[in-house]
Amino acid sequence: MEQALALATQSLLLTAPNPRVGCVIASPEGQVLGQGHTQRAGEAHAEIMALRDAAARGNLVQGATAYVTLEPCCHHGRTGPCCDALIAAGVTKVVASIEDPNPTVAGQGFARLRAGGIEVEVGPGANESRELNIGFFSRMERKTPWVRMKVAASIDGQTALENGASQWITSEAARTDGHAWRARSCAVLTGIGTVLEDNPRLDVRLVQTPRQPALVVVDSRLQTPPDAHLFVAGRAIHIYAAARNDAKKAALEARGATVIYLPNEGGKVDLAAMLKDLAKREINEVHVEAGSKLNGSLLHAGLVDEALIYLAPKWLGPGQGMAALAPLANLTDAMALRFHSVDRIGEDLRIVARFEGHTP
Repeated sequence: MEQALALATQSLLLTAPNPRVGCVIASPEGQVLGQGHTQRAGEAHAEIMALRDAAARGNLVQGATAYVTLEPCCHHGRTGPCCDALIAAGVTKVVASIEDPNPTVAGQGFARLRAGGIEVEVGPGANESRELNIGFFSRMERKTPWVRMKVAASIDGQTALENGASQWITSEAARTDGHAWRARSCAVLTGIGTVLEDNPRLDVRLVQTPRQPALVVVDSRLQTPPDAHLFVAGRAIHIYAAARNDAKKAALEARGATVIYLPNEGGKVDLAAMLKDLAKREINEVHVEAGSKLNGSLLHAGLVDEALIYLAPKWLGPGQGMAALAPLANLTDAMALRFHSVDRIGEDLRIVARFEGHTP
């Protein structure tokens, strides 16, 4: 199963909106007969890739065991059912890490395998598989993406000087690592303030990637310039607005963007409704790179699942903080997080912390 999980990791940047899955088919003696991982959406799943690999090697899989990191699918979606392929191939046992949370599968794959005479074991590698597919599980179980907020700051929590200068607080190694996190997401989210002040591209450039994640802009009054650098990367762009302006909408959609009106009662974008809408658009993981105002709004609404924070060994003094939040009267009112990991990245620290009550 460790080998299957390693294969699943190879599909980290490839499979969205599908889950990242690996499969190893082994003989009763433990010889690897075939292996593979899920390809792009609409292409072969891990089990099919492993069966093809076995055939290419000239290996028969009758009587073999398939180790797969997620329940084999049993429905006709973009591809055919993997259960049927395993049954037809003569596999006699399937060891799967975890049940597929997709309601169209959700245990039915295991049932079909058992009905086909295949022994099924579930559980090895469950935590690792769920972590690898944290956004997919979130979208299927909570009907909302997994939201990760990325911040680069000095050790005293400043993301920029008072005059707005911020390039660069963290090291090149941290910036490259940040692009790797962008690459694994389905969408990068930012606010109109960042677009107007920095005119960023917010694409993946510092690491190789087979695809660019979509871009999401929270832009209540549709102020995004049609010539903004955001349009350079040639990817899906979703702009969420509150105030209707069909002329601006038409200009942005002429550049390839999709404009969605989702106002709340205060005349701003309804952020919770936006995330639900992104889930319907098959967005699993949202990577937030925004200014303190939008960060504060997302945090205040309880919409952030995970903080990805790079801390540089620099003390800046007065500047711009990570998130604009109202002051607390009591320490007991603080938002509680738990450290998931703490690592050195070049000269900097990378902290991944999850908010209490938010589980993958």
